[in-house]
Amino acid sequence: MVPKSIMIGKMLPLGRLFFWSAILIILLNFFLLWPFSLRAEETYTFDLSEIEKKIYHLGGYVEMKPTIFQTRQESSLYRLKYHNGDLGKSLEEINLKLQLEGSYEKGIARLYFKTNTDYKISRLQDREKTDIYEGFISLSPTSAWKIDAGKKTFKWGKGYAWNPVAFIDRPKDPDDPEIGMEGIFAVSTDYTKSFDGPLKTISFAPVLQPVYDNVNAEFGKKNYMNLACKLYMLFFDTDIDFIFLTGGSRTTRYGVDFSRNITTKWEIHGEAALIKDFRVNLIEPSGKVSTVEYDATSLLLGARYLTDYDTTFILEYYRNGTGFSEQEMKDFFGFIDDAYRTYTATSNDFALQKAATLFDGNYGRANPMRDYLYLRIAQKEPFDILYFNPAITTILNLNDWSFSVSPEMVYTRITNLDLRFRVSFITGPKESEYGEKPFDFKIELRIGYYF
Repeated sequence: MVPKSIMIGKMLPLGRLFFWSAILIILLNFFLLWPFSLRAEETYTFDLSEIEKKIYHLGGYVEMKPTIFQTRQESSLYRLKYHNGDLGKSLEEINLKLQLEGSYEKGIARLYFKTNTDYKISRLQDREKTDIYEGFISLSPTSAWKIDAGKKTFKWGKGYAWNPVAFIDRPKDPDDPEIGMEGIFAVSTDYTKSFDGPLKTISFAPVLQPVYDNVNAEFGKKNYMNLACKLYMLFFDTDIDFIFLTGGSRTTRYGVDFSRNITTKWEIHGEAALIKDFRVNLIEPSGKVSTVEYDATSLLLGARYLTDYDTTFILEYYRNGTGFSEQEMKDFFGFIDDAYRTYTATSNDFALQKAATLFDGNYGRANPMRDYLYLRIAQKEPFDILYFNPAITTILNLNDWSFSVSPEMVYTRITNLDLRFRVSFITGPKESEYGEKPFDFKIELRIGYYF
């Protein structure tokens, strides 16, 4: 039986889709056809107050992103997620985002906040979620010392798509690694000192991270105060970080990363992480779940290169020491398929619920397997087409040879306005990571404006 929310959604959200698409077309025609170039003829004036540092700042970002997914109804994850309703051949959604940020500085103190509101219009279910991404106070009693308290993102690590040493940050989305992330509640200090000689700069940043019922609850066992530290050095023009995390919420882990410019156009970077006593639940096709514990080592090696023709290459290899082997993922997909056959025959979804619980754990992580290759090629204004920047991104699973390919086009003619059209093709053999995704491809158009 198809759920009522889906039946109703087949009419109401589609109407909304057409409505928002009409508005989108109007906006595109306005922004692309309006003669903004006439503004170049205006008289330029200089106002000293425009460059004076203000004690406060208030701004934000608004985005509309219509998306169409082509469903893959025979895949394991489609059956797991949508077994109680038929989506049809496609799923249309509109994602609306509003981010507000502001700061206030006075003396040695600075207050900063950033909120994020997501509203999804979908024939599955309309959803709204508002979070405080960051909100903290920063004190700088001297140029060498800084103390932060509140919710913030730390952005540890040098990788672009992945950061295995980002022990206290939320994981990036490798498909869109530049998107803003929600921070964590913590108290941190940062001491920086400069030197003459090969060691030019050193910085030490200890972080206290509490985990309780309503504070960082998703970061492991509760009722613990965890300690993380980062020691940064600029040594012979190489950025190096040594990172450490311990406490009762998560097992002890160690990390190191580096970044160095070989030339003005060629940069290399890497990360290595050791996670002690990592535990993971494995499931067999029969449904038996076992817990395995081991010391996991993750590695990342990458490079960024800019050619004389303004083409940027970003290449990264990621070894996920906490990931599953090819056979372990096949066992999980096999269990889902058996559970789905039981559900269709008996309407008993107990086994599917068990699989969903495991998926919400380690199996549902972005890139849950062991070896990946990331490549992004971006070209600035090809053929002298101003404000036009195409790119293509691929993520290849080196264990099962499944992959995604995402060509995109970005247009930035209007100041603070970004238009991005992107198509993502998701492919792979049966029982592979990308081959068992619930969708074959997706098409999205993002309209974002900064204010």
